Amino acid sequence: MKLIRKKSIFLALVALIVFTLVASTGNPRYLQSQDRQPMKNCWIAGSAVKPEHLVGFCTNLTKLNISSLTANLNLSAKERFLAAIQSKLPIVPPAGNYEYILLRAYGAAFINPNPEIKLPPKIVFADDKEVKAFQATLTMGKVNNTNDCYLQKAAANAFNRAKAQVAIALKSGYGASDCTRDFATNLRFWRKYAHNKTLEKIKEGKETKILGIVAPPGASQHLWGLAIDLQVTNAKQKQALYQNGWFQTVEDDIPHWTYLGELLDKLAELGLQNKVVRGASYWVTPL
Repeated sequence: MKLIRKKSIFLALVALIVFTLVASTGNPRYLQSQDRQPMKNCWIAGSAVKPEHLVGFCTNLTKLNISSLTANLNLSAKERFLAAIQSKLPIVPPAGNYEYILLRAYGAAFINPNPEIKLPPKIVFADDKEVKAFQATLTMGKVNNTNDCYLQKAAANAFNRAKAQVAIALKSGYGASDCTRDFATNLRFWRKYAHNKTLEKIKEGKETKILGIVAPPGASQHLWGLAIDLQVTNAKQKQALYQNGWFQTVEDDIPHWTYLGELLDKLAELGLQNKVVRGASYWVTPL
């Protein structure tokens, strides 16, 4: 009965939003042509939103002229996070499926507001061809004083600024595998740490701890040009990275840093949650 009641409330509120949009524009095609995808995202994510917050959540997604949802701290962290990423991720995967599990583990990067940063159109690439097609669209920059360490240009510039403040070494000490990787390298690391049944267990939700050790094929943030593996050993290094938009976002992967392009005091407002594990401070998704 509770489920039926919640669904009825949800449908009524969505109907109200549609009516409001049509009334405000005078043209029902406005909703059909411009807001179909945000409304679809609202339907997909709706089960995660409390009924009393649904109007604010969905009207934000449909681009009504209202104040920013992410600034409304009365909403849950999950609601703020979904609102923050909705314009960057075309389809929000339904809770519980494989892509949702990967979004929970690696999705912090989708809050990045930098217009020069290009985020992937989906959570996991199917193969080498899809990775190459995406990477061909990126504008890359080199990390200073490295051998073949490249990131998206805005991320590389931000890391170089941090490095100018204090010495920060790459994990390997030399380059390419610490930075942007190709599909083959992602697959090679996966095979090093995972066995034949691991991926199946992840898809069933039975195994998630390995996601903090290695990303499944096609799912690594390193494929996006937004991640780097570092030797960070002191507070000055961490402070320089934080000041330039770099944070640890993958729980248990200590060397792994992600370019979020935001300041530290903004992360909670966007729904990310701080989790300290064995002295390491991670900013993780609230999913």
